[in-house]
Amino acid sequence: MRDLSNELLDWYDIHARKMPWRVGPADKKAGACPDPYAVWMSEIMLQQTTVAAVTEYFKRFIARWPTVAHLAAAEDAEVMGEWAGLGYYARARNLLKCARAVVADHGGKFPADHAALLKLPGIGPYTAAAIASIAFDLRHVVVDGNVERVMARMFDEHTPLPVSKPILTEHADSLTPQDRPGDHAQAVMDLGATICTPKSPACGICPWRDPCRARVAGTAAELPKKAPKKAKPIRHGTVYLARRADGAWLVETRPDKGLLGGMMGWPGSDWVDTSEPRPQNAPLETDWAKLEGEVRHTFTHFHLILDVMVAKVDHAEPERGYYIPRDKFRPSDLPTVMRKAFDLAQK
Repeated sequence: MRDLSNELLDWYDIHARKMPWRVGPADKKAGACPDPYAVWMSEIMLQQTTVAAVTEYFKRFIARWPTVAHLAAAEDAEVMGEWAGLGYYARARNLLKCARAVVADHGGKFPADHAALLKLPGIGPYTAAAIASIAFDLRHVVVDGNVERVMARMFDEHTPLPVSKPILTEHADSLTPQDRPGDHAQAVMDLGATICTPKSPACGICPWRDPCRARVAGTAAELPKKAPKKAKPIRHGTVYLARRADGAWLVETRPDKGLLGGMMGWPGSDWVDTSEPRPQNAPLETDWAKLEGEVRHTFTHFHLILDVMVAKVDHAEPERGYYIPRDKFRPSDLPTVMRKAFDLAQK
């Protein structure tokens, strides 16, 4: 399999994608080394998200917090606000926990050890393997969605995901070299992202064209196979947007655990399934008006529909939440679903 890896690395040396967190082959030859902080940051951001969506967030984070020590010292609310819109907010909470653990337990340097990386908050097997491989060039098998697709086609594997994941990992392991394992991992990802794409793979220009079993069998376009997805349930809820006479908005900080944990948002009800009545849980007694229209948002495991209630208040003290002055309120600090409610109220 060494020849296959060399063929892929030759291709990568010419065609590697340029990303702000990546040290490319030419830069490495010039003596540059990957920054473990940048590798870790990008890997956390890229979970369940695309490169296109992550790039500007990464640039802003690195500009504002250029080292792990800077990030560890940051205020939680500032980091959560900067993360707003990127989704999966548990990642932002773990980002802070991990940065603080690296500073407290490792002297501000990410450990060049897979087992030690796994002990850090928010770092699972995939992320630990990616950091160890890409940042420290240690031989670990890195398997994301792109790698799964490439392996399924290379070996014409028809077992559907997620059952086939261990099989595809074994295939990826068989191709991972001792030399330049980090570049190899990124090369397979780039291959999946640019040539071995989900639809209409460009087999004619693929460096692994000849040995690809699925290409020979004519099955590449149908791989990898996936088990049928269950329909997402629909949940309902209500949010309350109250604005004081001086322009202050009534907001609350959501509990640390759960969806949107630790984020600023509008006071609201629980989110319940469609079989239950739409809940009400107003944060104060006042004349609420229901807006026409509704907020729709999709999370990983369910769709959400929110009614939006609005009110203008004087100086009534809320039963929960707090007022944020007009000059301190930034809609961009809200998570996407809460910003949708704000946008609806502005129409």
